[in-house]
Amino acid sequence: MIRRIFEIVALSMITGIIVACQKPVLTHKLVVTGNEHSVPLYSDEQTYLDISHEKQQGGVEGMAGDVRNKFSARQIDDQTPIKVISSDDNGAVIQIVEGPMKGQSGFVAKQNID
Repeated sequence: MIRRIFEIVALSMITGIIVACQKPVLTHKLVVTGNEHSVPLYSDEQTYLDISHEKQQGGVEGMAGDVRNKFSARQIDDQTPIKVISSDDNGAVIQIVEGPMKGQSGFVAKQNID
C-alpha cells in the first residue's frame, strides 16, 4: 500500500515537472504608459531613437516625429505577452508570443515592458 502511494506521488511530481517545462518561467508583457491604448513596436532601435529625438524637438519637427511614428511603428495591444530577446538602456528587442501578431519582433521602449 505504501509503495503504491509513493508511485502515485512520484508520477504526480514527474507530470508536474513536465507541465512546468512547457511554460517559460519568466514571462513579460507590454504595458502602455500615460493615456495611450497601445504600445509602438519599432523595426529596430535606431528607428526608435530617430523618432523619439524628432518628437522631442517640438514645433514642426515634433509634429513630423508624431506622423512618422504612426507610419514607422506597429501598434501592439496592452498586456500582449512577449519574449525579451535582448535589452539595453533604451529598451528591448522582443518577440510577440501570443495573439494575432504572434511571431512578430521589433524594438520596444524600456518603459513599455513589464
